[in-house]
Amino acid sequence: MSGYLSKMEDQGFEELIMIHDPSCGLKAAIAIHSTVRGPALGGTRMWSYPSEAEAIDDLMHLARGMSYKSAAAELPLGGGKGLIIGDPNRDKCKELFCSYARAVNNLNGRFYTGKDMGVDEEDLTCMHNETDYVIGGETIGSPSPFTAYGVWKGIKACAEEVYGSPGLEGKVIAVQGVGSVGEALCRHLAEEGASLIVSDLDRQRVKEIQEQLGAKAVDPDDIYSQECDIFSPCAAGGVVNEETLPRLKCKIIAGAANNIYKSKEMGKAIEEQRILYAPDYVINAGGLIFVEMRRRGITDKEEIKTEVARIDGRLKELFRRVREERLLPGEIADIMAEERMQLR
Repeated sequence: MSGYLSKMEDQGFEELIMIHDPSCGLKAAIAIHSTVRGPALGGTRMWSYPSEAEAIDDLMHLARGMSYKSAAAELPLGGGKGLIIGDPNRDKCKELFCSYARAVNNLNGRFYTGKDMGVDEEDLTCMHNETDYVIGGETIGSPSPFTAYGVWKGIKACAEEVYGSPGLEGKVIAVQGVGSVGEALCRHLAEEGASLIVSDLDRQRVKEIQEQLGAKAVDPDDIYSQECDIFSPCAAGGVVNEETLPRLKCKIIAGAANNIYKSKEMGKAIEEQRILYAPDYVINAGGLIFVEMRRRGITDKEEIKTEVARIDGRLKELFRRVREERLLPGEIADIMAEERMQLR
């Protein structure tokens, strides 16, 4: 894999491990970006890519993002990611995940992992038989309610920055995606008296939110053009782009989706439209906080929610620095994370 040592040096990576087991057809890799703050934590996904080079590039991008997310959440963790190359609908077998888990175990706790795209609870059970460095399963519970709780707290911090009050009563909030996180977020918002506009590719989920919470339902493509105070993307990434940004009619972009926009230029364009943006890996860290506290044996939900609620204060500090240093929210988020990783 020519050039990857240079990429590791340029991006501050510690390890990039390639794994091959011909007995079960395993082709995998683990990227450890940083362990400065603690062991690297990141999910393992199983996915097919057009090429091995694209697979490793994506793996490194995701691992580096976990370092920044952990640091932004002030957790005693670094960042890493695991990847099994293959079709999750065709190539899975018990031996594959057992072999991969042995590779995780050989890292002796430098890397903890859990499920990601293409990896499910049954796969984690296979891995648990080979290593203690796997987090997840039914005994842990779902992080989604805690992700939603943190996003709700973050939206309130954004509202205070823009409108002078954290109260959301009467605010119109357009929620894109009502899966497990988006649905839980909608319930928090509705309980506070916000008016909801929702969209999702799953029409049944939209119908349920419409009936239970009195939300207005719109087609997925129409969510961008709704008159609202806050646009909250809670599904796919890259949804704020050159085509959709001119259609937005909001003062705040704050949601659970990762990589809401994909270029620095788009971050600048959002600012030029006088829209406040809450950096995704800061506001959506509630699930990661939940996983880390469960890893440390903390099970009390109120204690976990108290820690997740600190997202509010982190965003307020970030917005203060945005004003003082005259930089974009995404730039300040990176600076704050790098300070905590001792990169600055």
